[in-house]
Amino acid sequence: MAWALRAVLALVFIGMGVTHFIPSVRRTMRAMIPPRLAAHRALLVALTGVCEIVGGVGIVLPWHLVGAEWMRWLVGILLVAFLVAVFPANAYAAKHPERFGRAAFPFWPRLIAQIVLIAAVVLAVVL
Repeated sequence: MAWALRAVLALVFIGMGVTHFIPSVRRTMRAMIPPRLAAHRALLVALTGVCEIVGGVGIVLPWHLVGAEWMRWLVGILLVAFLVAVFPANAYAAKHPERFGRAAFPFWPRLIAQIVLIAAVVLAVVL
């Protein structure tokens, strides 16, 4: 069960991370970043994409084989921090559905989904 959950999370994070480098998706993601961070939009989109890919790989690596079980905990903590950090961009998009169309998930379903994803990461780490 634990390995299956980690595998699903890896697919989700790696898949989402890769989309950060698809030009049409990247443009939408840049626009979703709140105006106060506008000067760093391109960097933030690339950085979050890399974080998702690295986190996805890190959640499934067999850390126990190298005696570094603590690394899965570190990856989990960083993924949770990441999910909290990117939520403001999703909330911003939710406030402006006319600008973001399908990318603008309504706020409450998005918040619930984010909490479920955080819970899944925590569960994957403790199992």
